[in-house]
Amino acid sequence: MSLQTIRQDWFSNVRNDLLAGLVVALALIPEAIAFSIIAGVDPKVGLYASFSIATLIAFFGGRPGMISAATGAMALVMTSLVKEHGLNYLLAATILTGILQVCAGWVQLGRLMRFVSRSVVTGFVNALAILIFMAQLPELTNVTWHVYAVTAAGLAIIYGLPRLTRAIPSPLVAIVVLTALSMALGLDIRTVGNMGTLPDSLPSFLMPDVPLNLETLRIILPYSATLMVVGLLESLMTATIVDDLTDTRSDKNRECVGQGIANIATGFIGGMAGCAMIGQSVINVTSGGRGRLSTLTAGVVLLVLVVFLGEWVSRIPMAALVAVMIMVSIGTFNWQSLRNLRAHPASSGVVMVATVVVTVLTHDLAKGVLTGVLLSGVFFAQKVSRMLSVSSHVEDGGRVRRYEVSGQVFFASSDQLFHSFDYNETARQVHIDVSHAHFWDITAVGALDKVVLKLRRAGAEVEVHGLNEASATMVGRFGVHDKDDGALVTGH
Repeated sequence: MSLQTIRQDWFSNVRNDLLAGLVVALALIPEAIAFSIIAGVDPKVGLYASFSIATLIAFFGGRPGMISAATGAMALVMTSLVKEHGLNYLLAATILTGILQVCAGWVQLGRLMRFVSRSVVTGFVNALAILIFMAQLPELTNVTWHVYAVTAAGLAIIYGLPRLTRAIPSPLVAIVVLTALSMALGLDIRTVGNMGTLPDSLPSFLMPDVPLNLETLRIILPYSATLMVVGLLESLMTATIVDDLTDTRSDKNRECVGQGIANIATGFIGGMAGCAMIGQSVINVTSGGRGRLSTLTAGVVLLVLVVFLGEWVSRIPMAALVAVMIMVSIGTFNWQSLRNLRAHPASSGVVMVATVVVTVLTHDLAKGVLTGVLLSGVFFAQKVSRMLSVSSHVEDGGRVRRYEVSGQVFFASSDQLFHSFDYNETARQVHIDVSHAHFWDITAVGALDKVVLKLRRAGAEVEVHGLNEASATMVGRFGVHDKDDGALVTGH
Protein backbone atom coordinates (compact mmCIF):
# COMPACT_ATOMS: atom_id res chain seq x y z
CA MET A 1 0.00 0.00 0.00
CA SER A 2 1.48 3.33 -1.06
CA LEU A 3 1.92 6.33 1.21
CA GLN A 4 -0.50 8.27 -0.97
CA THR A 5 -3.18 5.59 -0.50
CA ILE A 6 -2.69 5.64 3.28
CA ARG A 7 -2.96 9.42 3.34
CA GLN A 8 -6.11 9.32 1.18
CA ASP A 9 -7.82 6.55 3.19
CA TRP A 10 -6.92 7.82 6.67
CA PHE A 11 -6.03 11.50 6.77
CA SER A 12 -7.77 13.28 3.87
CA ASN A 13 -10.93 14.06 5.87
CA VAL A 14 -9.87 13.97 9.53
CA ARG A 15 -12.34 16.42 11.12
CA ASN A 16 -15.44 15.09 9.36
CA ASP A 17 -14.37 11.49 9.91
CA LEU A 18 -13.98 12.04 13.66
CA LEU A 19 -17.36 13.74 14.01
CA ALA A 20 -19.14 11.20 11.79
CA GLY A 21 -17.56 8.35 13.76
CA LEU A 22 -18.88 9.84 16.99
CA VAL A 23 -22.43 9.97 15.59
CA VAL A 24 -22.19 6.37 14.41
CA ALA A 25 -20.87 5.20 17.79
CA LEU A 26 -23.87 6.68 19.59
CA ALA A 27 -26.28 5.11 17.11
CA LEU A 28 -24.53 1.73 17.32
CA ILE A 29 -25.09 1.28 21.06
CA PRO A 30 -28.86 0.61 21.16
CA GLU A 31 -28.69 -1.47 17.98
CA ALA A 32 -25.91 -3.68 19.37
CA ILE A 33 -27.94 -4.22 22.54
CA ALA A 34 -31.10 -4.97 20.53
CA PHE A 35 -29.29 -7.48 18.30
CA SER A 36 -27.84 -9.19 21.39
CA ILE A 37 -31.36 -9.60 22.73
CA ILE A 38 -32.51 -11.06 19.40
CA ALA A 39 -29.67 -13.58 19.48
CA GLY A 40 -30.46 -14.44 23.11
CA VAL A 41 -27.14 -13.32 24.62
CA ASP A 42 -25.95 -10.68 27.10
CA PRO A 43 -25.80 -7.09 25.70
CA LYS A 44 -22.03 -7.00 26.11
CA VAL A 45 -21.70 -9.73 23.43
CA GLY A 46 -23.15 -7.40 20.79
CA LEU A 47 -21.34 -4.33 22.11
CA TYR A 48 -17.94 -6.04 22.19
CA ALA A 49 -18.60 -7.39 18.70
CA SER A 50 -19.47 -3.95 17.34
CA PHE A 51 -16.30 -2.47 18.83
CA SER A 52 -14.09 -5.28 17.55
CA ILE A 53 -15.53 -5.54 14.04
CA ALA A 54 -15.66 -1.78 13.42
CA THR A 55 -12.11 -1.32 14.67
CA LEU A 56 -10.58 -4.17 12.68
CA ILE A 57 -12.52 -3.57 9.46
CA ALA A 58 -11.10 -0.04 9.45
CA PHE A 59 -7.68 -1.62 8.83
CA PHE A 60 -8.52 -4.74 6.84
CA GLY A 61 -11.71 -3.87 4.95
CA GLY A 62 -11.91 -3.04 1.28
CA ARG A 63 -14.27 -0.07 1.56
CA PRO A 64 -13.17 3.10 3.41
CA GLY A 65 -16.02 4.80 5.27
CA MET A 66 -18.22 1.71 5.53
CA ILE A 67 -19.39 0.65 9.00
CA SER A 68 -19.42 -2.99 10.10
CA ALA A 69 -20.66 -4.30 13.45
CA ALA A 70 -23.16 -6.70 14.99
CA THR A 71 -26.28 -6.81 12.79
CA GLY A 72 -29.87 -7.98 12.99
CA ALA A 73 -29.58 -10.19 9.91
CA MET A 74 -26.75 -12.15 11.53
CA ALA A 75 -28.44 -12.22 14.96
CA LEU A 76 -31.52 -13.95 13.53
CA VAL A 77 -29.36 -16.82 12.27
CA MET A 78 -27.78 -17.31 15.72
CA THR A 79 -30.99 -17.60 17.75
CA SER A 80 -31.49 -21.36 17.60
CA LEU A 81 -27.77 -22.10 18.06
CA VAL A 82 -27.65 -20.08 21.28
CA LYS A 83 -30.91 -21.59 22.53
CA GLU A 84 -29.84 -25.20 21.89
CA HIS A 85 -26.10 -25.10 22.60
CA GLY A 86 -25.22 -21.88 24.44
CA LEU A 87 -22.86 -18.92 24.06
CA ASN A 88 -19.61 -20.87 23.69
CA TYR A 89 -20.85 -22.61 20.56
CA LEU A 90 -21.86 -19.21 19.18
CA LEU A 91 -18.32 -17.94 19.73
CA ALA A 92 -16.90 -21.03 18.00
CA ALA A 93 -19.34 -20.51 15.11
CA THR A 94 -18.23 -16.87 14.87
CA ILE A 95 -14.59 -17.90 14.53
CA LEU A 96 -15.45 -20.51 11.86
CA THR A 97 -17.56 -17.92 10.04
CA GLY A 98 -14.52 -15.67 9.86
CA ILE A 99 -12.32 -18.48 8.55
CA LEU A 100 -14.86 -19.27 5.80
CA GLN A 101 -15.07 -15.58 4.86
CA VAL A 102 -11.28 -15.30 4.56
CA CYS A 103 -11.33 -18.35 2.28
CA ALA A 104 -14.10 -16.73 0.24
CA GLY A 105 -11.92 -13.67 -0.24
CA TRP A 106 -8.93 -15.77 -1.26
CA VAL A 107 -10.97 -17.51 -3.97
CA GLN A 108 -12.19 -14.06 -5.08
CA LEU A 109 -15.86 -14.64 -4.32
CA GLY A 110 -16.35 -10.88 -4.44
CA ARG A 111 -16.43 -11.14 -8.21
CA LEU A 112 -19.92 -12.62 -7.94
CA MET A 113 -21.24 -9.08 -7.34
CA ARG A 114 -20.97 -8.62 -11.10
CA PHE A 115 -24.03 -10.84 -11.43
CA VAL A 116 -26.19 -8.65 -9.19
CA SER A 117 -28.19 -6.28 -11.37
CA ARG A 118 -28.92 -2.65 -10.61
CA SER A 119 -32.59 -3.52 -10.04
CA VAL A 120 -31.62 -6.00 -7.31
CA VAL A 121 -29.37 -3.42 -5.62
CA THR A 122 -32.18 -0.85 -5.74
CA GLY A 123 -34.64 -3.39 -4.30
CA PHE A 124 -32.15 -4.28 -1.56
CA VAL A 125 -31.74 -0.62 -0.63
CA ASN A 126 -35.48 0.04 -0.56
CA ALA A 127 -36.20 -3.09 1.46
CA LEU A 128 -33.53 -2.17 3.97
CA ALA A 129 -34.96 1.34 4.30
CA ILE A 130 -38.39 -0.14 5.03
CA LEU A 131 -36.95 -2.60 7.57
CA ILE A 132 -35.02 0.18 9.31
CA PHE A 133 -38.23 2.20 9.63
CA MET A 134 -40.23 -0.83 10.81
CA ALA A 135 -37.60 -1.50 13.48
CA GLN A 136 -38.38 1.90 15.02
CA LEU A 137 -42.13 1.28 15.34
CA PRO A 138 -41.93 -0.56 18.70
CA GLU A 139 -40.37 2.61 20.14
CA LEU A 140 -43.32 4.65 18.83
CA THR A 141 -46.26 2.48 19.88
CA ASN A 142 -48.06 2.55 23.22
CA VAL A 143 -45.94 5.48 24.44
CA THR A 144 -46.67 8.90 25.92
CA TRP A 145 -46.83 12.09 23.89
CA HIS A 146 -43.38 13.03 25.18
CA VAL A 147 -41.82 10.36 22.93
CA TYR A 148 -43.49 11.79 19.84
CA ALA A 149 -42.46 15.30 20.84
CA VAL A 150 -38.81 14.31 21.32
CA THR A 151 -38.79 12.36 18.05
CA ALA A 152 -40.32 15.30 16.17
CA ALA A 153 -37.81 17.68 17.76
CA GLY A 154 -35.00 15.37 16.74
CA LEU A 155 -36.17 15.33 13.12
CA ALA A 156 -36.52 19.12 13.19
CA ILE A 157 -32.90 19.49 14.33
CA ILE A 158 -31.60 16.87 11.89
CA TYR A 159 -33.24 18.47 8.85
CA GLY A 160 -33.22 22.08 10.03
CA LEU A 161 -29.67 22.57 11.33
CA PRO A 162 -27.96 21.98 7.94
CA ARG A 163 -29.82 25.06 6.63
CA LEU A 164 -27.90 27.13 9.19
CA THR A 165 -24.55 25.32 9.41
CA ARG A 166 -22.89 22.06 8.42
CA ALA A 167 -19.94 22.50 10.76
CA ILE A 168 -21.24 19.75 13.07
CA PRO A 169 -23.31 16.75 11.94
CA SER A 170 -26.94 17.48 12.75
CA PRO A 171 -27.66 13.95 14.11
CA LEU A 172 -24.92 14.46 16.73
CA VAL A 173 -26.42 17.81 17.74
CA ALA A 174 -29.88 16.22 17.96
CA ILE A 175 -28.66 13.44 20.27
CA VAL A 176 -26.75 15.78 22.59
CA VAL A 177 -29.46 18.47 22.78
CA LEU A 178 -32.32 16.03 23.33
CA THR A 179 -30.38 14.07 25.97
CA ALA A 180 -29.69 17.29 27.87
CA LEU A 181 -33.31 18.38 27.49
CA SER A 182 -34.63 15.02 28.67
CA MET A 183 -32.39 15.08 31.74
CA ALA A 184 -33.22 18.72 32.54
CA LEU A 185 -36.97 18.19 32.30
CA GLY A 186 -36.91 14.75 33.89
CA LEU A 187 -38.92 13.25 31.05
CA ASP A 188 -40.25 9.78 31.77
CA ILE A 189 -39.28 8.20 28.47
CA ARG A 190 -37.37 5.08 27.46
CA THR A 191 -33.58 5.46 27.39
CA VAL A 192 -30.62 3.40 26.21
CA GLY A 193 -30.15 2.18 29.79
CA ASN A 194 -33.61 0.57 29.71
CA MET A 195 -32.50 -1.76 26.91
CA GLY A 196 -29.90 -3.62 28.94
CA THR A 197 -26.92 -3.30 31.26
CA LEU A 198 -23.84 -1.76 29.67
CA PRO A 199 -20.51 -3.54 30.30
CA ASP A 200 -18.16 -1.94 32.81
CA SER A 201 -14.93 -3.65 31.73
CA LEU A 202 -12.80 -3.98 28.62
CA PRO A 203 -13.08 -7.18 26.59
CA SER A 204 -10.44 -9.84 27.18
CA PHE A 205 -9.13 -12.81 25.21
CA LEU A 206 -10.97 -16.07 25.77
CA MET A 207 -11.04 -19.46 24.12
CA PRO A 208 -14.57 -20.84 23.44
CA ASP A 209 -15.18 -23.68 25.89
CA VAL A 210 -16.24 -26.34 23.37
CA PRO A 211 -14.84 -29.79 22.55
CA LEU A 212 -12.48 -29.66 19.58
CA ASN A 213 -13.99 -32.61 17.69
CA LEU A 214 -16.09 -33.45 14.65
CA GLU A 215 -19.32 -33.31 16.66
CA THR A 216 -18.70 -29.65 17.44
CA LEU A 217 -17.93 -29.01 13.78
CA ARG A 218 -21.16 -30.78 12.80
CA ILE A 219 -23.12 -28.48 15.10
CA ILE A 220 -21.56 -25.15 14.15
CA LEU A 221 -20.76 -25.61 10.45
CA PRO A 222 -24.34 -25.15 9.15
CA TYR A 223 -24.68 -21.94 11.18
CA SER A 224 -21.24 -20.68 10.17
CA ALA A 225 -21.92 -21.34 6.49
CA THR A 226 -25.20 -19.43 6.69
CA LEU A 227 -23.57 -16.58 8.62
CA MET A 228 -20.80 -16.43 6.01
CA VAL A 229 -23.28 -16.12 3.13
CA VAL A 230 -25.54 -13.60 4.88
CA GLY A 231 -22.59 -11.55 6.14
CA LEU A 232 -20.75 -11.38 2.83
CA LEU A 233 -23.93 -10.72 0.88
CA GLU A 234 -24.93 -7.81 3.10
CA SER A 235 -21.37 -6.48 3.22
CA LEU A 236 -20.81 -6.61 -0.54
CA MET A 237 -24.22 -5.08 -1.26
CA THR A 238 -23.52 -2.31 1.25
CA ALA A 239 -20.10 -1.71 -0.31
CA THR A 240 -21.77 -1.30 -3.71
CA ILE A 241 -24.22 1.22 -2.25
CA VAL A 242 -21.49 3.23 -0.52
CA ASP A 243 -19.50 3.13 -3.79
CA ASP A 244 -22.45 4.88 -5.44
CA LEU A 245 -22.94 7.37 -2.60
CA THR A 246 -19.29 8.43 -2.59
CA ASP A 247 -18.56 7.91 -6.30
CA THR A 248 -15.55 5.74 -5.45
CA ARG A 249 -14.59 2.09 -5.92
CA SER A 250 -13.99 -0.64 -3.36
CA ASP A 251 -12.09 -3.92 -3.30
CA LYS A 252 -14.78 -6.58 -2.82
CA ASN A 253 -12.36 -9.49 -2.34
CA ARG A 254 -10.38 -7.56 0.27
CA GLU A 255 -13.70 -6.82 1.98
CA CYS A 256 -14.42 -10.56 2.22
CA VAL A 257 -11.03 -11.18 3.85
CA GLY A 258 -11.43 -8.16 6.13
CA GLN A 259 -14.85 -9.31 7.35
CA GLY A 260 -13.34 -12.73 8.05
CA ILE A 261 -10.40 -11.37 10.05
CA ALA A 262 -12.76 -9.17 12.07
CA ASN A 263 -15.08 -12.07 12.90
CA ILE A 264 -12.24 -14.42 13.85
CA ALA A 265 -10.86 -11.86 16.32
CA THR A 266 -14.35 -11.05 17.61
CA GLY A 267 -15.03 -14.67 18.49
CA PHE A 268 -11.91 -14.70 20.67
CA ILE A 269 -13.04 -11.71 22.78
CA GLY A 270 -16.56 -12.92 23.43
CA GLY A 271 -18.37 -11.18 20.55
CA MET A 272 -20.96 -12.38 18.05
CA ALA A 273 -20.45 -12.46 14.28
CA GLY A 274 -21.25 -9.30 12.34
CA CYS A 275 -21.03 -7.66 8.94
CA ALA A 276 -21.49 -4.33 7.19
CA MET A 277 -24.46 -2.16 8.21
CA ILE A 278 -26.25 -0.17 5.53
CA GLY A 279 -28.00 2.10 8.04
CA GLN A 280 -24.89 3.04 9.97
CA SER A 281 -22.89 3.36 6.76
CA VAL A 282 -25.45 5.84 5.44
CA ILE A 283 -25.28 7.77 8.75
CA ASN A 284 -21.51 7.89 8.39
CA VAL A 285 -21.56 9.10 4.79
CA THR A 286 -24.32 11.67 5.31
CA SER A 287 -22.46 12.97 8.40
CA GLY A 288 -19.37 13.57 6.29
CA GLY A 289 -17.44 10.37 6.96
CA ARG A 290 -15.40 9.14 4.01
CA GLY A 291 -12.20 7.51 5.28
CA ARG A 292 -11.11 4.59 7.43
CA LEU A 293 -10.66 6.95 10.36
CA SER A 294 -14.44 7.34 10.66
CA THR A 295 -14.89 3.57 11.01
CA LEU A 296 -12.05 3.29 13.54
CA THR A 297 -13.47 6.22 15.51
CA ALA A 298 -16.90 4.58 15.63
CA GLY A 299 -15.47 1.39 17.10
CA VAL A 300 -13.11 2.97 19.61
CA VAL A 301 -15.57 5.64 20.78
CA LEU A 302 -18.27 2.98 21.17
CA LEU A 303 -16.09 1.05 23.61
CA VAL A 304 -15.05 4.19 25.51
CA LEU A 305 -18.67 5.34 25.80
CA VAL A 306 -20.11 2.07 27.12
CA VAL A 307 -17.24 1.18 29.45
CA PHE A 308 -16.15 4.55 30.85
CA LEU A 309 -19.15 6.82 30.20
CA GLY A 310 -21.90 4.25 30.53
CA GLU A 311 -23.81 6.28 33.14
CA TRP A 312 -24.21 9.18 30.72
CA VAL A 313 -24.80 7.06 27.63
CA SER A 314 -27.55 5.13 29.40
CA ARG A 315 -29.52 8.40 29.69
CA ILE A 316 -29.75 9.02 25.93
CA PRO A 317 -33.46 8.93 25.05
CA MET A 318 -34.34 6.26 22.54
CA ALA A 319 -36.61 8.78 20.82
CA ALA A 320 -33.54 10.78 19.80
CA LEU A 321 -31.96 7.71 18.21
CA VAL A 322 -35.29 6.83 16.59
CA ALA A 323 -35.22 10.24 14.91
CA VAL A 324 -31.74 9.50 13.57
CA MET A 325 -32.81 6.11 12.21
CA ILE A 326 -35.93 7.59 10.59
CA MET A 327 -33.60 10.05 8.84
CA VAL A 328 -31.51 7.10 7.71
CA SER A 329 -34.59 5.29 6.45
CA ILE A 330 -35.79 8.28 4.44
CA GLY A 331 -32.33 8.95 3.06
CA THR A 332 -31.70 5.30 2.19
CA PHE A 333 -34.89 4.73 0.20
CA ASN A 334 -34.41 5.34 -3.52
CA TRP A 335 -37.42 7.55 -4.23
CA GLN A 336 -36.43 7.89 -7.88
CA SER A 337 -37.05 4.16 -8.28
CA LEU A 338 -40.80 4.72 -7.80
CA ARG A 339 -40.87 7.16 -10.73
CA ASN A 340 -38.70 4.78 -12.75
CA LEU A 341 -41.30 2.01 -12.50
CA ARG A 342 -43.09 3.60 -15.46
CA ALA A 343 -40.05 4.69 -17.43
CA HIS A 344 -37.91 1.55 -17.08
CA PRO A 345 -38.67 -1.90 -18.62
CA ALA A 346 -41.33 -3.88 -16.78
CA SER A 347 -38.87 -6.68 -16.02
CA SER A 348 -36.64 -4.27 -14.06
CA GLY A 349 -39.61 -3.13 -12.01
CA VAL A 350 -40.66 -6.71 -11.27
CA VAL A 351 -37.13 -7.60 -10.08
CA MET A 352 -36.95 -4.53 -7.84
CA VAL A 353 -40.41 -5.01 -6.31
CA ALA A 354 -39.90 -8.77 -5.81
CA THR A 355 -36.61 -8.12 -4.00
CA VAL A 356 -38.35 -5.62 -1.71
CA VAL A 357 -41.38 -7.80 -1.00
CA VAL A 358 -39.45 -11.00 -0.23
CA THR A 359 -36.91 -9.17 1.95
CA VAL A 360 -39.56 -7.32 3.95
CA LEU A 361 -41.83 -10.35 4.39
CA THR A 362 -39.04 -12.73 5.43
CA HIS A 363 -36.76 -10.17 7.11
CA ASP A 364 -34.03 -12.14 5.32
CA LEU A 365 -31.78 -10.09 3.05
CA ALA A 366 -30.23 -13.20 1.51
CA LYS A 367 -33.61 -14.56 0.37
CA GLY A 368 -34.61 -11.20 -1.07
CA VAL A 369 -31.40 -10.76 -3.03
CA LEU A 370 -31.45 -14.39 -4.21
CA THR A 371 -35.00 -13.87 -5.49
CA GLY A 372 -33.96 -10.76 -7.37
CA VAL A 373 -30.87 -12.41 -8.88
CA LEU A 374 -32.86 -15.44 -10.04
CA LEU A 375 -35.56 -13.27 -11.61
CA SER A 376 -32.90 -11.14 -13.31
CA GLY A 377 -31.39 -14.30 -14.76
CA VAL A 378 -34.76 -15.54 -16.01
CA PHE A 379 -35.60 -12.22 -17.67
CA PHE A 380 -32.14 -11.96 -19.19
CA ALA A 381 -32.33 -15.48 -20.61
CA GLN A 382 -35.78 -14.75 -22.00
CA LYS A 383 -34.56 -11.54 -23.61
CA VAL A 384 -31.46 -13.13 -25.16
CA SER A 385 -33.45 -16.11 -26.43
CA ARG A 386 -35.52 -13.77 -28.58
CA MET A 387 -32.39 -12.73 -30.44
CA LEU A 388 -32.24 -16.10 -32.22
CA SER A 389 -33.45 -16.16 -35.85
CA VAL A 390 -33.47 -18.87 -38.52
CA SER A 391 -34.06 -18.10 -42.20
CA SER A 392 -33.96 -20.38 -45.24
CA HIS A 393 -33.96 -20.39 -49.05
CA VAL A 394 -33.59 -22.97 -51.81
CA GLU A 395 -30.73 -23.26 -54.28
CA ASP A 396 -29.81 -25.35 -57.31
CA GLY A 397 -33.34 -25.75 -58.58
CA GLY A 398 -34.76 -26.87 -55.26
CA ARG A 399 -32.24 -29.66 -54.69
CA VAL A 400 -30.46 -27.71 -51.92
CA ARG A 401 -31.99 -25.82 -48.99
CA ARG A 402 -29.81 -23.45 -47.01
CA TYR A 403 -30.70 -22.46 -43.43
CA GLU A 404 -28.98 -19.46 -41.82
CA VAL A 405 -28.95 -19.39 -38.02
CA SER A 406 -28.17 -16.10 -36.24
CA GLY A 407 -28.02 -15.35 -32.53
CA GLN A 408 -27.39 -17.12 -29.23
CA VAL A 409 -28.31 -20.79 -28.84
CA PHE A 410 -28.57 -21.99 -25.23
CA PHE A 411 -31.08 -23.70 -22.95
CA ALA A 412 -33.69 -20.94 -23.32
CA SER A 413 -33.57 -20.76 -27.13
CA SER A 414 -32.85 -24.42 -28.03
CA ASP A 415 -36.54 -25.27 -28.54
CA GLN A 416 -36.93 -22.30 -30.87
CA LEU A 417 -33.98 -23.57 -32.92
CA PHE A 418 -35.45 -27.06 -33.20
CA HIS A 419 -38.90 -25.86 -34.30
CA SER A 420 -37.49 -23.46 -36.92
CA PHE A 421 -36.73 -26.27 -39.41
CA ASP A 422 -39.05 -28.00 -41.88
CA TYR A 423 -38.71 -31.73 -41.30
CA ASN A 424 -40.87 -32.64 -44.30
CA GLU A 425 -37.91 -31.55 -46.39
CA THR A 426 -38.00 -32.37 -50.12
CA ALA A 427 -34.52 -31.04 -50.89
CA ARG A 428 -31.86 -33.75 -51.08
CA GLN A 429 -29.20 -31.59 -49.43
CA VAL A 430 -29.55 -29.28 -46.42
CA HIS A 431 -26.85 -26.77 -45.53
CA ILE A 432 -27.06 -25.22 -42.06
CA ASP A 433 -24.98 -22.04 -41.80
CA VAL A 434 -24.23 -21.16 -38.17
CA SER A 435 -21.46 -18.63 -38.81
CA HIS A 436 -23.56 -15.93 -37.12
CA ALA A 437 -24.59 -18.09 -34.16
CA HIS A 438 -22.96 -19.23 -30.93
CA PHE A 439 -23.68 -22.49 -29.10
CA TRP A 440 -23.29 -22.00 -25.35
CA ASP A 441 -24.20 -25.23 -23.59
CA ILE A 442 -24.97 -28.92 -24.00
CA THR A 443 -28.68 -28.14 -24.38
CA ALA A 444 -27.84 -26.12 -27.49
CA VAL A 445 -25.64 -28.93 -28.82
CA GLY A 446 -28.43 -31.41 -28.16
CA ALA A 447 -30.87 -29.25 -30.13
CA LEU A 448 -28.49 -29.18 -33.09
CA ASP A 449 -28.15 -32.96 -32.87
CA LYS A 450 -31.92 -33.37 -32.94
CA VAL A 451 -32.23 -31.08 -35.97
CA VAL A 452 -29.56 -32.91 -37.98
CA LEU A 453 -30.68 -36.42 -37.08
CA LYS A 454 -34.35 -35.71 -37.80
CA LEU A 455 -33.50 -34.18 -41.19
CA ARG A 456 -31.36 -37.23 -42.00
CA ARG A 457 -34.23 -39.55 -41.11
CA ALA A 458 -36.29 -37.57 -43.65
CA GLY A 459 -33.73 -38.56 -46.28
CA ALA A 460 -31.66 -35.38 -46.56
CA GLU A 461 -27.89 -35.09 -46.59
CA VAL A 462 -27.03 -32.52 -43.91
CA GLU A 463 -24.00 -30.26 -43.70
CA VAL A 464 -23.39 -27.88 -40.80
CA HIS A 465 -20.78 -25.24 -41.37
CA GLY A 466 -19.57 -21.94 -39.99
CA LEU A 467 -19.12 -23.01 -36.36
CA ASN A 468 -16.82 -20.62 -34.53
CA GLU A 469 -13.97 -22.10 -32.53
CA ALA A 470 -15.74 -22.16 -29.16
CA SER A 471 -18.93 -23.63 -30.60
CA ALA A 472 -16.98 -26.20 -32.61
CA THR A 473 -15.21 -27.31 -29.43
CA MET A 474 -18.54 -27.68 -27.64
CA VAL A 475 -20.10 -29.63 -30.53
CA GLY A 476 -16.99 -31.78 -30.92
CA ARG A 477 -17.08 -32.80 -27.26
CA PHE A 478 -20.80 -33.29 -26.70
CA GLY A 479 -22.45 -33.63 -30.13
CA VAL A 480 -23.35 -36.98 -31.68
CA HIS A 481 -24.61 -36.07 -35.16
CA ASP A 482 -21.13 -35.35 -36.56
CA LYS A 483 -19.98 -38.80 -35.48
CA ASP A 484 -22.50 -40.56 -37.77
CA ASP A 485 -22.13 -41.21 -41.48
CA GLY A 486 -23.83 -38.70 -43.70
CA ALA A 487 -23.41 -35.67 -41.47
CA LEU A 488 -20.61 -33.18 -41.85
CA VAL A 489 -19.63 -30.36 -39.52
CA THR A 490 -17.07 -27.82 -40.65
CA GLY A 491 -15.65 -24.59 -39.33
CA HIS A 492 -15.24 -21.33 -41.17
